[in-house]
Amino acid sequence: MNTRSPTAPAGKSWQREISIAAVAIGFGALVLPFAIYVVGQRLLGEYRPDAGVMALAESIWLDLISLRAPAWFLVLSPYLTVQLLRWLRRMWRPKPL
Repeated sequence: MNTRSPTAPAGKSWQREISIAAVAIGFGALVLPFAIYVVGQRLLGEYRPDAGVMALAESIWLDLISLRAPAWFLVLSPYLTVQLLRWLRRMWRPKPL
């Protein structure tokens, strides 16, 4: 099953996918830890005594280097969400006869 547009060359679809992945993973690594800190601080209180947003971000980044699955899942979650939405769109799209 070919999911590419008939007008898009194969190289362009890979470049587009790599760009989407880079932006989503960059968002997960650089923006998401700060968003988690802000939401967590408002809902739960301080992350640790005398620890700020950079302590949480550093903890996540060190867990990435240590190959800990929860940190990788967190960072990859924006890209995985994009893939899930694509899959759902494909499932609900009317099938050609």
